[in-house]
Amino acid sequence: MKYLIVGLGNPGPEYANTRHNIGFIVLDALARASNIVFSPDRYGDRAELRHKGRTLILIKPSTFMNLSGKTVRYWMEQEKVVSERVLVITDDLALPFGKIRLRPSGGAGGHNGLTSIIELIGTETFPRLRFGIGSEFSRGRQADYVLSPWNKEEAAVLDERVKICGEAILDFGLMGIGHAMNTFNTR
Repeated sequence: MKYLIVGLGNPGPEYANTRHNIGFIVLDALARASNIVFSPDRYGDRAELRHKGRTLILIKPSTFMNLSGKTVRYWMEQEKVVSERVLVITDDLALPFGKIRLRPSGGAGGHNGLTSIIELIGTETFPRLRFGIGSEFSRGRQADYVLSPWNKEEAAVLDERVKICGEAILDFGLMGIGHAMNTFNTR
């Protein structure tokens, strides 16, 4: 059984360690832990992870955040994966730093990457793993905040929180979104 795991972020070294790129950070850590590597492919970098009889196709889009739907639609069609087996990893301002929330579906919540995906695949019914980045910014400074690097306190615990995200992804592929939600939404 195949699953498509898409980590949202922006391409380029200037965005590499920013809050908005948590999707890339999570997938890079999962790939390292699984001894697999990403290779450039159509609309993004791709890696394939086999785990207990499941195949997880990991994708880091090469499109900018607000065009992520193009990548997701292409890889869903290419790999013949239905939306319920697509997991999108994204940052979330509404959650405190490091808090993880898995959901089976939902709206975009003002996130441009999710908006693009919903528009281009034609449904809100796809699981997502939202990683809390907090909202410690002044009014009107949201873009600067999400595109800024982690502060010292966040950086000190980031690896631990990212590792939990990797465990949640593997659980999603093996046991489904319901089990992953019950196991990881409280961690």
